[in-house]
Amino acid sequence: MATTTAPAQSPHPATTISDSTAAKTTSPLSSTHSLQEQKSQTRRPTRWRRILDVINWKPKRVRWDPQKPPKFNMAMNVLFGFAGAFTVADLYYSHPILNILADDFGVTDEKVSSIPTLAQSGYAVGLLLICPMGDIFKRRPLVLSLVLFTATLWIGLCLTNSFNAFCAITFLTGITTVTPQLMLPLVGDLAPPHRRATALSIVSAGNLLGILIARLLSGVVTNYTSWRNIYWIALGLQYIIFVLLWLYMPDYPSTNPDGLQYFKIYKSMALMLKKHPVLVQACLIAFCVSAPFTDFWTTLTFLLAGDPYNYNPLIIGLFALIGIAGLFSTPIFARTVMDKYVPMFSVVVGAIAGLVGTLIGTYAGLHTVAAPCIQAFLLDFGLQTTAIANRSAIYAVEPKARNRINTVFMLFTFFGQITGTAAGNKIYATYGGWIASGSLAVGLYVFSLVICAARGPWEEGWIGWSGGWSVKKKDRASADGKTVEARSHLARTNTNVGEQEKVNETDSEKALEEAAGEDGENVMRRINAEREAKEIGSKQ
Repeated sequence: MATTTAPAQSPHPATTISDSTAAKTTSPLSSTHSLQEQKSQTRRPTRWRRILDVINWKPKRVRWDPQKPPKFNMAMNVLFGFAGAFTVADLYYSHPILNILADDFGVTDEKVSSIPTLAQSGYAVGLLLICPMGDIFKRRPLVLSLVLFTATLWIGLCLTNSFNAFCAITFLTGITTVTPQLMLPLVGDLAPPHRRATALSIVSAGNLLGILIARLLSGVVTNYTSWRNIYWIALGLQYIIFVLLWLYMPDYPSTNPDGLQYFKIYKSMALMLKKHPVLVQACLIAFCVSAPFTDFWTTLTFLLAGDPYNYNPLIIGLFALIGIAGLFSTPIFARTVMDKYVPMFSVVVGAIAGLVGTLIGTYAGLHTVAAPCIQAFLLDFGLQTTAIANRSAIYAVEPKARNRINTVFMLFTFFGQITGTAAGNKIYATYGGWIASGSLAVGLYVFSLVICAARGPWEEGWIGWSGGWSVKKKDRASADGKTVEARSHLARTNTNVGEQEKVNETDSEKALEEAAGEDGENVMRRINAEREAKEIGSKQ
């Protein structure tokens, strides 16, 4: 027999109301509040939020895994070199086409010459203000943001018909075109110390290649089409670089995860110059070898365009190919020589190569075109060699401050380049032409060798040769031949300090095992002996 249950009655029938009545009696204020909540929940993220989400999102292959740190390989090395080349090139596309730009914008040659000056000035500002941030923030989002900003702002250079707007955008893009100087210290972090010189040589060659290839491409493209086409090509290359870095650049953690105060980093850079004699020596040498480089490439145009050669702009632009040949020889030298000898040995070799090339080019350049060809090759080889060797030495002193160290080094390099351009032009125009400007370069190279002779490779103080005259590395697994670097940033993170020390030791052993694979079993025997000695000491 079926039973039915009567619906339960409310204990307070008089106060019972229907759902529809409750909806009708809801206050307008609460209704408005609920609508606002619904809108906020369904509101789309802003355009800037979406851009930041794209920059911060990482493909699985590049995400940081403390159990499996990123492996620095040749593909990544070449990618950084490619990105550096066509980022640095943005500063130099205007150099061979200044006369075309003057005609198109309707300004004088003197006024249009402010374009490369503004680009270089912006680059100096970026070196000073942005590069030290690499010691504070993660390099991947910082680099990607700068590349995307530069590429997007570059559209204005392709479209504007205003000379003032062109100059302003050139200055702003110069500020953000410092990403190669953020990637070089990252290479120093990622590459094994005993292979750091080779890795740096590829990226550095890319940076200098950008200077030369920009002059070549800009001259050729403008000679046959509009000057705007080279700027459109540069725009496409910037977006290609962004996509490639977004796909493959590793999400390396900050070297100072506890943070640094931005304005205090400048005080720390000044203290580094006071603390590290090797940094001061490297900076002075960089100034002395950078000035002859820009002196040569600035005045070479005047030499080749006048008597006795009278070459056209296209042939003059092809001289960049000689410099490119010098660049490609540097990684070979780094692999065969720099990785085996102390950095100072390679610095001296580079300075002598530059000096020999300058002597030949300066005093025979008016008689045979072969002289400036030889000078172009040796000058580029010498500049790259000294720069890479100096970086190998200075990156070893403070691993957590490599971006600041690189900023100091690059500021001296940049001042040398400006000095070479300004003084070379002035001397060429006023005091005797090609031979006079070349003699300035000879003097600077001689002074760089004096700086090398003042402080030996094993000297810990400011002047002297204590430690001996040997140029072979005492520790083949280190970058400078003497400093044992604990690759702490690649170590797996553990809460226990003792465990972390063991992990760091394991990672150091792995790096040395790579050296043992190349140098024989003697390195691993030494490591095992040292480890056994430590174990015996701890038991006692």
